[in-house]
Amino acid sequence: MLPMKTVNAEDEGESRVLEPYVGLEFDSADVARDFYSLYATRMGFRVRTGQLYRSRTDGSVSSRRFVCSKEGFQISSRTGCPALIRVQRRDSGKWVVDLFLKDHNHGLGSTEENHSPILQKKTLTRTNTVVELSHRPKIKSIEEIEDLRPCPSGIISAKRFKWDGDEMQPEVEPSAGLEFNSANEAYQFYHVYAENTGFRIRIGQLFRSKLDGSITSRRFVCSKEGFQHPSRVGCGAFMRIKRQDSGRWVVDRLDKNHNHELESQLEVKKTNLFSSKKFIEEEIGGLENEDIVDINNGNHVKRRRENHIGSDWYRVLFDYFQTKQAEDTGFFYAVEVDNGSCMSIFWADGRSRFSCCQFGDVIILDTSYRKGIYLVPFATFIGINHHKQPVLLGCALIADESVKSFTWLFQTWLRAMSGRCPLSIIADQDDVIQQAIMQVFPGTHHRFSLWQFKAKESEHLRLMNTSFKYEYEKCIYECQTADEFDTAWNALLSRYGLKDNGWLKAMYAKRKSWVPLYLRATFFAGIPFNESIESFFGTRFNAQTPLKEFVSQYERGLERRREEERKEDFNSFNLQAFLQTKEPLEEQCRRLYTLNIFRIFQKELLQSYSYLGFKIYEEGATIRYLVRKCGNDNEKCVVTVGPSNPKVICSCQMFEFEGVLCRHVLRVFQILDLKEVPPCYILQRWTRNAEYGIPCDSESGGNPQELKALMVWSLREAACQYIEAGATSLEKHRLAYEIMREGGRKLCWQR
Repeated sequence: MLPMKTVNAEDEGESRVLEPYVGLEFDSADVARDFYSLYATRMGFRVRTGQLYRSRTDGSVSSRRFVCSKEGFQISSRTGCPALIRVQRRDSGKWVVDLFLKDHNHGLGSTEENHSPILQKKTLTRTNTVVELSHRPKIKSIEEIEDLRPCPSGIISAKRFKWDGDEMQPEVEPSAGLEFNSANEAYQFYHVYAENTGFRIRIGQLFRSKLDGSITSRRFVCSKEGFQHPSRVGCGAFMRIKRQDSGRWVVDRLDKNHNHELESQLEVKKTNLFSSKKFIEEEIGGLENEDIVDINNGNHVKRRRENHIGSDWYRVLFDYFQTKQAEDTGFFYAVEVDNGSCMSIFWADGRSRFSCCQFGDVIILDTSYRKGIYLVPFATFIGINHHKQPVLLGCALIADESVKSFTWLFQTWLRAMSGRCPLSIIADQDDVIQQAIMQVFPGTHHRFSLWQFKAKESEHLRLMNTSFKYEYEKCIYECQTADEFDTAWNALLSRYGLKDNGWLKAMYAKRKSWVPLYLRATFFAGIPFNESIESFFGTRFNAQTPLKEFVSQYERGLERRREEERKEDFNSFNLQAFLQTKEPLEEQCRRLYTLNIFRIFQKELLQSYSYLGFKIYEEGATIRYLVRKCGNDNEKCVVTVGPSNPKVICSCQMFEFEGVLCRHVLRVFQILDLKEVPPCYILQRWTRNAEYGIPCDSESGGNPQELKALMVWSLREAACQYIEAGATSLEKHRLAYEIMREGGRKLCWQR
């Protein structure tokens, strides 16, 4: 292997003569891209940013691919070229080439025609002033670009645009390194530049922080970018701005080359007027819908909400929904409309709605698209089925991350699912989501999503010393009572002088949504505190998933999951787990539970033999037992036995959290010589017949509306399977029809 060499942003001369090789090291992924782009320019091809890979622990980018522009076959000019480099991030923070494919499957062009307007050295001439920009974008102020009238602090302001009648003339051309006070100013600047140059612009892709979901970068593109409409020709001209720690926005990438003829300024100005207003409206926050925004020489327009869903998506999805409704009478979809514009979209097929009747007690709102750079704001409602598998309970495209948007989403989900509120929900900790949950699901326990919580926690804990982190985790995971937690928390903050720490204050106020102690008493289907739920669709959707592939990828991912569920159903009905004891209650639970749930129960039963139980309190029919592990006095729980059924409560709260009896309760059952588990401690949702049975009124809460919904969806799902089987041949159709007629006569007779 060649010796490892590090390339940094200053190695201009050196990087021009190097050829990529496995082991070559870079300071950052951007430096690696610039290096490969310089190499491509010299060799005669162009580069695109390809697939990225994320860490499963914190969602950060761990690997990137930079590919030849002719990679893939999405457009006619591409030839599926395999040439690429892949860089991986090391623990040191360096990025190292771990894959280099040099060969192309097409002819290479001349170096002149492949020069990138960003990476090559370029000269901007303005009123006899010349500026040199190196291949690495560096932050430049206005004084470096023109020496006419320097502005304070070198930041572009909207006031610096010259107005000549109705025309606004920018004093400078776009260039890498220009700074702006806001994204709106950058948009206005690029808008005016486009007007004067002769092309229209659109608001392109935006990029979000994996920590808090805030916008960190935006692209403004030529209106002819992409191929979604016949008028678009895949133009590559764009300007990208990136938010700095100071709050300012800097041009970090730019392409001025168009692949089409430019238009007259007059034609462009008419088209760009509404686009300009729309972006300003989106950037202004904190106003109500009826508020008026004053822009563009006194013209007043109503503020509109931002929409991250491309207009092309509505047509494609509506066509898909109408097709599904013709096939599936239970298919449901809804669209949020705001000021006459389509916003968020929700949909759920009949199978998802039926699943929600049995498994809608715990839901997960998966908004993992916010972790990174996704074109599609695709969110899913996930439940946990009787095999402990994720099951789809609905999908959505979220137009904007506002209280109004999430409130509409939760209300629509509730309407589609017969108005049955979940017991608990796992969702992000953003204020907008918390407010929407409190408004729509007032009695539902909100637990924070692990990925987002851990990302924010890591960001703050890295500023603390190691001993604080150790005591912090001990306080969170080892405290058994609320009083014990409060005492340990206050002592921790006092010891390290952190009583005034804003983040710790906020997290204490929200402790019931993330501290295990406060979550154990609520049913969460046993979803561990330290594990994230795998995305339902896995890696099928990523930042580059195009519109034309979304529906087919969605259907394939959904069918794959449902096939896995069918396999587990088959196994639970046709296979039996081995019994490990001679206890009648083990045989009872093997007969009732699915295989996966029975294994959890069986593990607890076997562990119960390692524990001892002592009666420590008795008054009337109420008895308390101290149950501790043999040889370990620290591992102990208190089990309280009440007068009815019997009623048992364990301090570990496993049954409340997971719905399966714990080893401590099973040990007490052995002491009391109970041969079977009381029916109230075998949840219908964990049984083999969960999908088809109807829970008793006591378990479903005794709500007649919920019970009717369960009966309707149970019969509808069975009828759909019956119809599918009966429609396979004429002979089966006749048989099915006769059975239906006979069943119909019996139903009429029972009336």
